[in-house]
Amino acid sequence: MENIKHYTNGEVTIVWKPDLCQHAAFCGKELPAVFKPKERPWIDANGAPTEKIIEQVKRCPSGALSYFLN
Repeated sequence: MENIKHYTNGEVTIVWKPDLCQHAAFCGKELPAVFKPKERPWIDANGAPTEKIIEQVKRCPSGALSYFLN
C-alpha cells in the first residue's frame, strides 16, 4: 500500500509521497516557512500563500510532492 500524506491550508492540499522523495531538499531551502524537515508534521500548509506553495511544489524533482486546489 502506497504511503501518502496530505497537508492543507483550506485552499490547497499538498500531497506528499515519502516513498518517492529523493530528499533533494529544494522545498526546505526555497520555502522554509512551509517545508520544515526537522519538525513534525514537517509541512505547514499555512506557512506561505497558496500561490507560493503551488510554485514550490511544481519544482519538486522527484514528483514526491503534488497538490490539488480545494
